[in-house]
Amino acid sequence: MNSVHSIKYIPKSFSFHLKATAKLAFPVIVGQLGIIMMGVVDNAMVGRIGYYPLAASALANGIFFLIFVLGMGVTYAVSPLVANAVGKGNPEQGGVVLQQGLVVNLAIGILLGVVTYFASGLFELMHQKPKVVEYAIPYLKILSFSIPLMMVFLTYKHFLEGMSIMRPAMIIVLVANIVNVAGNYCLIYGNFGFPRLELNGAGIATLISRLFMMVLLIFFLNKNKRVKHFRPQLLKYKINRTTVREILALGIPSGMQYFFEVGAFFFTAIMIGWFGAQQLAAHQIALSLASITYMVVVGDSSAAAIRVAQYSGEGNLHETRRAGVSALLLAVGFMSCCGILFYFSNHLLPELYIHNPEVETIAATLILIAAFFQIFDGVQCVGLGILRGISDVKFPTAVTFIAYWIVGIPFGAFLAFQKNLNVQGIWIGLSFGLATSALLLAWRFLSKTKIQNVTSQVPER
Repeated sequence: MNSVHSIKYIPKSFSFHLKATAKLAFPVIVGQLGIIMMGVVDNAMVGRIGYYPLAASALANGIFFLIFVLGMGVTYAVSPLVANAVGKGNPEQGGVVLQQGLVVNLAIGILLGVVTYFASGLFELMHQKPKVVEYAIPYLKILSFSIPLMMVFLTYKHFLEGMSIMRPAMIIVLVANIVNVAGNYCLIYGNFGFPRLELNGAGIATLISRLFMMVLLIFFLNKNKRVKHFRPQLLKYKINRTTVREILALGIPSGMQYFFEVGAFFFTAIMIGWFGAQQLAAHQIALSLASITYMVVVGDSSAAAIRVAQYSGEGNLHETRRAGVSALLLAVGFMSCCGILFYFSNHLLPELYIHNPEVETIAATLILIAAFFQIFDGVQCVGLGILRGISDVKFPTAVTFIAYWIVGIPFGAFLAFQKNLNVQGIWIGLSFGLATSALLLAWRFLSKTKIQNVTSQVPER
């Protein structure tokens, strides 16, 4: 027997995987936080002009993300497909994924942008406060133009992440936050001679910052020596049916997963709006804070999907499992800390957004509920990523539908309207939905990567 193959395989430790996942995830996390911080800063700056614009922001962003996540999920297919190609020793296939994914995602982005623009007409059917609707309609129309820009940006971003190039997107997003803050300061309040556009000003600033992100990332890819030869020749584009099918087969279910989740939170915003603008503003504050912690585990999830896909491409089931479990442990540890922070500062955090005693009191109770569902939110987020890494997307799609629309929404509505728990009841229902999703997704990954015979599942070295 060849001496190379007679060496016994030694599995990598969990500490190795924890460090490797954390190292890969850090730039993604910073980038994800940068993206969500645009919304957080918008909310904080818009909240200074009143709770009606803040409530309108919640309503408009709800519809925006409900539609946008369908496309965003398709872009998430790029990184595991590229990482899997790298794991198989065929990085050139990653370039094919980029070219095909860019055309597919841009087309989807234009379509979703048009849908979002005209979706502003739905506000009249939601029985919201007239003043909230008045603010929300033009704001959503402005945001709709940013969807194609974000689809292109995310396609390039996920391609680079699949190649384990994380930092460029992180740096670009951080700089874009500065652009967004400056735009908000000028356009929301009318400083430096600019017109006072209030909520619409926040929308224009967001649009400008997203254009900035897309242009800079394209510029980087065209100049970087490692990846510039992957620059897509779009004028010579020829459809690769196999690659397009792979992207859509992985991306569409991923998009539906996020659609069911975001759709649940959007529908809760509609129900909360029936209670009043102050309740809706409080919901937006608590959701904004929970989104910050969620985006950190999105970075963990993205890194885990890449590492799981690479080991899966190598055919190494043992390390595939350990990479996934280590990511789950990271999420549990981080979200436990966040839950403790929320618990002890639930009355202080709303003051960062608004100075209205009633809104602050309602938001404080919602933040307390968020403290208890943090772990479940982290596990379900990473669970989706690691299952996507092994190309398992149909079962998770069914889970997200059941968890939110069969468990979370009905139970929340029951508590809110039958047990008179108001907005707090809706959030408790969502907590049960998150717990259901987390437990089922974690079980699925452990079941799919169960090792019956380690020696037959890992390569000898």
